[in-house]
Amino acid sequence: MGPSYLFKTERLGFRSWQASDREPFAAMNADPEVMRYFPTLLSKERSDWLIKRFEKHMDDKGYGIYAVDRLEDQQFIGFIGLATINMNVEFKHEVEIGWRLDKTYWKKGYAVEGATACLQHAFDDFHLSTIYSFTAKINKPSEKVMERIGMEKIKEFQHPNIEAGNPLKQHILYKISKTPS
Repeated sequence: MGPSYLFKTERLGFRSWQASDREPFAAMNADPEVMRYFPTLLSKERSDWLIKRFEKHMDDKGYGIYAVDRLEDQQFIGFIGLATINMNVEFKHEVEIGWRLDKTYWKKGYAVEGATACLQHAFDDFHLSTIYSFTAKINKPSEKVMERIGMEKIKEFQHPNIEAGNPLKQHILYKISKTPS
């Protein structure tokens, strides 16, 4: 019997985190290519801590950052999901959508497919009205995903947790609101 999925798309399954995700998640977070738009690579301990944080958010809110499998082979490919923004910015406490996929699964449309499903899930199942997303201004692949899922660029801002002079300091903020039915 395969994993129990919370929801699916044509090619992807979204589920809670499992112990078997720890190793591939840590490897992904230690890959310089995957993490090129983040300030640092993550240790195994930090990756494990992140999974615990994702699980706590899911327990508290009912939604969160989901482990994502490719359905054809039930292979863990990364994460896509929703989280409460918890940094010192004016959109603190809003909900963001984010994704991180292992580079093996890039350029296959998985981020767009999965993020689109997550937005639907947020609007329909959790009745959230507005979702944000942000990334380093130089992260064009992620910005393209934001545009393809219908998000609108709101502004640029300085990430409060990245030091001055770092090329990742300048960020872009996107948002999407549920269309009234």
